[in-house]
Amino acid sequence: MDAELFYILVGSVVVAAISRWRGWPAPLVVTVAALAASFLPFVPDLDIDGHVLLNLVLPPLLYSAALDVSFVGFKRSLPQIQRLGIWLVLLTTLAVGLVAWLILPSLTLPGALLLGAIVAPPDAVSAAAIGRKLGLPRRIMNVLSGESLINDATSLTLYRVFALILAGATVTIPNGVWQFVLAVVIGVAIGLVFGIGLHQLRMRIGDAVVIGTFGLLAPFGAYAIAEHLGGSGVLAVVAMGIYVGFNSPRTDYTTRQQEKPLWSSADLLLESFVFAYIGLQFPRVLSDLGSESVAQILWLSAAVLLVVLLVRPLYVFPVNAWANRADRRRLARVDRGIESGVFDQRRKKSRRWRQYSADELRTQIVRERMAGLQLTWKDNAVISWAGMRGVVTLATALAAADLATLGTEASHAIVVVAFIVTVGTLLLQGLTLPMLITRLDIASDSEHEEDAAALAAVQAKTREAGKAFLAARRVEWESTHGRVDLGLFDAFAKRMTRVEKDADEAQQVEDAVTRPSFDELIALSRGWLKVRREIVLAERDAGNLDEEVMRELLAAMDAEELALDTRSVTRQQR
Repeated sequence: MDAELFYILVGSVVVAAISRWRGWPAPLVVTVAALAASFLPFVPDLDIDGHVLLNLVLPPLLYSAALDVSFVGFKRSLPQIQRLGIWLVLLTTLAVGLVAWLILPSLTLPGALLLGAIVAPPDAVSAAAIGRKLGLPRRIMNVLSGESLINDATSLTLYRVFALILAGATVTIPNGVWQFVLAVVIGVAIGLVFGIGLHQLRMRIGDAVVIGTFGLLAPFGAYAIAEHLGGSGVLAVVAMGIYVGFNSPRTDYTTRQQEKPLWSSADLLLESFVFAYIGLQFPRVLSDLGSESVAQILWLSAAVLLVVLLVRPLYVFPVNAWANRADRRRLARVDRGIESGVFDQRRKKSRRWRQYSADELRTQIVRERMAGLQLTWKDNAVISWAGMRGVVTLATALAAADLATLGTEASHAIVVVAFIVTVGTLLLQGLTLPMLITRLDIASDSEHEEDAAALAAVQAKTREAGKAFLAARRVEWESTHGRVDLGLFDAFAKRMTRVEKDADEAQQVEDAVTRPSFDELIALSRGWLKVRREIVLAERDAGNLDEEVMRELLAAMDAEELALDTRSVTRQQR
């Protein structure tokens, strides 16, 4: 069993690596390769408990995705994320459940709704990867990324409710709503406790290896404790990941440099294994159905796939049109408030709004309350077609197959339908989504211009802060060491962005009295970096700098600090 598991892990990662190298869709290629391998006589028949697989795969994948989510963008796009991550999942569950029940009554209505909950949540990992490559605007990326985090919680809560009904429990609508609310509150609370605790460890422990180990364990702990207490383990992991990711720039740079490749590798390993495992299991599950049921299950799978493909656009376009009208009415109320002087009075009382004129105030209100909410029909076309199912659907289907109350035929039917829906959406939507994005010409040039303007503004602020920092250090140096050649600090400022040459070139400037040592120049460089980081974080927190741009700036600063550390170690070894 151990050797078989190892062979599957290695094989799936090798196939995924080749797919990434060639630019092929890795989930599809891994699945097809596993399907082909399942017919070979020497390939083992591996059987893993579905709930164990779900609990091992879901927490790290969700945590890794949550770390990269822009909290500011998530908060800004929250109305749309809620509409897709909660209400669309409920609608898809109901539509799929009714269709499945009509086609295969032996599933029973609770079993059919359980199937609906399993296939309802899209996995935005593939859509996000395609979007980044083709330059999708962040207003779309924020919605897709946020939806993928929220919809799993909704789906798994519904899964739990319908599993209880199948087990004979009486669940009323008010009771179901109460369970959902309780799951949200407990899950988020547990996640924030874990997030705060992990962040404090990251701030106080300088060992990146130890921090990385705690980071690997924390998602499993948050998920398990939240589920044990009746909360949503998914939301616990998501809340923890968003909190840690938002505060990550305040931690040591070595932690950031280590955790990104660590989690990227974990994602590749886990996703490849799940797709390979379901590919290996599919022929056996299909053969267990019996010849009489195969045709009916395939017809059910095709019908569910069609429902999944149609429900999303039929929901997205009208709901977005309704939301846009509501936003326009809200903006009209803001205009009336400005004209009547209500907002002017509020502006005088508010420290945050006092700095704006009436026109600037309107712009700021629109920016804070409505930015990212208005999507064009092109945006919605992309969002409505980015509904590929993925790992969560497959893992949940395998967990459902272990429910004794479903029965053998129903459990096998759920696995087959989930597999066909996942592969079908990856084929139909995943392979055509890049073409759709290209044809609609939806890449945002204005966003690049805004990023460039924000970047220029931040760089100007960091230059001014740097000058003030050097001026303060110069005064401190003069008071400690006496007169110092001003050219030393001028040379240091000019070479500040070329870290490898800072110390040597700055030390070549002779001072009449004394000159800084190598360690003092390194300390000066670190102080400069600290000032720049503080400016970048302040601009992010104020909403003037997008988190993706901030992360690019921080990555460059982290590289500078790594160069400083490398320089210091090399100096000590001489």
